Amino acid sequence: MTNSFGNALRECRRAAKLSQRELANRIGLDFSYISKIENGRLPPPSADTIVEICRVLEIEPEELLALTGKIPSKVREIVSSSKTAQEFLSEAQRMGLTDDEWTTMVKSLRKLRGHD
Repeated sequence: MTNSFGNALRECRRAAKLSQRELANRIGLDFSYISKIENGRLPPPSADTIVEICRVLEIEPEELLALTGKIPSKVREIVSSSKTAQEFLSEAQRMGLTDDEWTTMVKSLRKLRGHD
């Protein structure tokens, strides 16, 4: 995937075999908005809109979210209201975890809950 959010969105949308108009209609947006995002004339949408776009495209939102540095509001709410979640993330930040180490952590969490 490319490093531009607009290009990445275009690639994902095309892979899902949807037109800009079809995608926009499914999430209640104007197709020109999708066009402007894909062409870099508008900044990426909110994190929650990205999650909704990904739901329609049937892809996990993390890769597109990572291109924007945005966090969905539900995740932000959970982290901001949990001392332990903040401590966990602070410790991970202090350790300077690599992407591979984060992937290992995600796999461990899924295994812990029996979602492997």
